Order: sequence, then structure tokens, then C-alpha cells
Amino acid sequence: MSITSEPIDSTDFDALLSTVAGPVLTPTDEGYTAELSGFNLAAIPAAQVVVGATGAADVAAAVRYARSAGLRVGVRATGHGMPIEGRGTLVVTTSRMTAVEVDPVGRTARVEAGARWRDVVAATAPHGLTGLVGSSSSVGVVGYTLGGGLSPLGRRFGYAADHVRSIELVTADGIIRTVDASAGSDLFWALLGGRDGFGIVTAIEFDLVDLPTFYGGGIFFAGSAASDVLHAWREWAPTLPEEAGTSIAILRLPPDPNLPAPLQGQIAVHLRYTHTGDPSTAAALLAPMRSAGPILLENIDVLPTAALDAVHMDPPGPMPSAERGCALADLPAAAVDALLAVAGPHVASPLAIVEIRLLGGRLRQAQRVPNAVTGRDAAFVALAVGVPAGPLGDQVGAHLAAVNDALAGHACGALLNFSGRSATERAALWPDDQRMRLETIRRRHDPSGVLQPSDPTIVG
Repeated sequence: MSITSEPIDSTDFDALLSTVAGPVLTPTDEGYTAELSGFNLAAIPAAQVVVGATGAADVAAAVRYARSAGLRVGVRATGHGMPIEGRGTLVVTTSRMTAVEVDPVGRTARVEAGARWRDVVAATAPHGLTGLVGSSSSVGVVGYTLGGGLSPLGRRFGYAADHVRSIELVTADGIIRTVDASAGSDLFWALLGGRDGFGIVTAIEFDLVDLPTFYGGGIFFAGSAASDVLHAWREWAPTLPEEAGTSIAILRLPPDPNLPAPLQGQIAVHLRYTHTGDPSTAAALLAPMRSAGPILLENIDVLPTAALDAVHMDPPGPMPSAERGCALADLPAAAVDALLAVAGPHVASPLAIVEIRLLGGRLRQAQRVPNAVTGRDAAFVALAVGVPAGPLGDQVGAHLAAVNDALAGHACGALLNFSGRSATERAALWPDDQRMRLETIRRRHDPSGVLQPSDPTIVG
């Protein structure tokens, strides 16, 4: 079957309208742009036709239609990444598929493709349970998990992908399937970490962990102390036990009245910290960092796990952004100096966030659930996020490249959700044997190339 890029007359969509329960929208329809828009406002959506799926049956019907019409298929949920787009493309949006079912006795959750982590948190918190939510609960559960799923709690519990029990998806033939480590194990392995091009995931089931509270939050240091704080963190972070997680970020904060007054319009260094054990032990471990520099604001306490967003304090609303990241084998003093030279507080920069997260602990251990998650041998992961708007907006690409060039001598690939790489660039993230296995599985399930790979960074 050939995939065409020629326009199709809108009357051809009548058959699609009669087979799906959700809306079918073309660029001339009211609601088309809203259906495709999402968190990343730099992503300008475009597709020949959009199907707002209400369930797996709608997704399957859309894929079967696309095959018969010679269209390629993309999928969009929360819109944290770049859009699947183009003439000859049918995009399935899953934002209506938000069901979350929790089994508090079995400690599992089944989550549909459009659900965000905040939906899961609301359902699990009353039971003292949690999934491995990322730094922001506004991120979609499925894309985050299929890309690995790095939680602030990850050093204690591993990647979110390591806890998945089963995956419901629609493959390129338009059939709804359920796969796990025994049934459809190759596809299951590839989806968990490989993420794109194997099918459209409509729901996942995963294990929950018993963690009603944790100790943690953040300390904001004055940007003028960036060198002292980053060097102190570089030496301190690797000494932590696996119960503790941490990251450090240089933040260029807007003069937003919704921010705490000490942070408005400031360049700050944000130390993030979590500990899943005894609070007094956790506080003692953190103590050496409190004297690293002048503190602008601190919000460290025993918190409900439902309040994990308080650790990173990521922007809650949509914003334009572009990202680039890499995994790091180590973080010597020279690497910190090189990073500060291109992204420190003295640099006029469009980069809103330049962060380094500590890996290791159970993130490095052999996975209980076989999967293709990248970066297990890395010690850290770095990510730069720029805002392609405002006076320096046109320089975002150059500044992202400068950060990654500064760290290149210590890089060891990337975590998929933190990579910011295109579909073609991402192939290099896996060792040769895993890359070949992923491609073999992809060709087996989509020999005609119906499914269009996405280009998102889904941090979370």
C-alpha cells in the first residue's frame, strides 16, 4: 500500500463519520485547532483530518479508515510535544479517553490514553497509593510511561515503565490487542521504552506503590551563587542513598505575579529533593546543601505524595518551548564550569530551565518488566528548555546546542523523553542489537508505514 500526500475531498470522510463516536474535523471545521492544540504552544498543529477518539473502538476505526484511504496516522494526547502533522495525515486525539480505574487491594491502576497524572493522583491518593508520577502531574500518563517515565521517586522505585503490567493498543492493521510480558512479549518490550511506531496505545495497567507521604520540596538559591551551589551539589548528590532523589536547575523566572515574590523576575538555582524514608534522616542528609549559598525561598517539609508537583514547581499552564537533553556518564568539575560558561547567570539566554537530575539507584538495576528503556547506565540526565518567544526567542536553537556541546564530552546517549531528538535521530539512543530488534518489531507490525512516529519530548 502506498501512502499519499494528495488532498482528499472532504466528502470522503463521510464513512469515517459513520464509524466513530467522536468528532471528525478538517481544517475548515470549527474546533479543529482547539482539538489539536496542547501544552507546547510552539507546536503549531496541522493535519488533514482529526478524529477525537472516545475509546479504543474509535481508534481502531480511524486506523482502518486511514489504511483504506492511504493516509498516515499520528496520535496526540496532552500536547506536551511537537504535533504529528501534514497533508495525508490522520491524527487521533485521545484527550477524551481519561478513565482511571484503581484496585486498592491489588495495588494496580488501569489508565486510558488521555489521562494525565493528576487524574491518577486524585484516584490513588485516598488509598495512600501512588504511581510513579513525574515532575509535573499535567503530563499524560501513557506517553510519559512508554518513554520510560523518570519520577522524582525513581531512584527508590525505578522507571514507571518497570511497573507496567499490560498494554492495550491498536496496531497498524486496526485491531485492538492487549499485550504483556507473556502475550505479545516482543511488542510489549518495544512499546516500553521504544514508545513510537508500534501501535496507538489506548490504555495501560500498572502497579502502584504504597507511599502516602514523602519528605521533600525545593530550595531556591540566589543565581549569583550558581557556581558554588552547582559544585556543592555535584559532590553531594552521588553520596545519597537510593531512598533520596535530587536535581538542580538554573531557572530564569519571569516577572509573574503568580510566583512567590522572592522569585519574580529572578535568576535562581533550584535544588529539588525527595526522600521516601524517615524525615529526620532525610533532613540530616539535606543539611550540607543548606549552606551552599544565599537562599531566596525554601519549601521543604513532609508532604502528601499527591503534592509531588511541589518539588519541581513546573509551569502549570501552556507555554511555547523547545528542548534538548543528554544522559551523562559523570559530572566532573570541568563539566559544571563548561555548563556555567554557556548557561550561567551572567549569560543573556532564552533558556528558561537548565537542569541536571541524579539517576542511579533502582533506575540502574535490571528491570523487573523487560523493556527497551534507554539510559540505565547513566549517572545523570541533563535537559535545557528554551522559550522561542520574546527578544531572544530566535536564539533558542543556538543556546540549546551550546548546552549540549558543553556536556558532550561526558554524554552517554539520552533518555527518550528527555532527548528532544527527531524520530530519525532517536535511533542512535539504543545499542545496535536493541535498535535492530526495535526496527524488526516495528516492520513486523507496521510493514506499510501507516503509523507516523512522533517527535515529542515528554519530560514530566
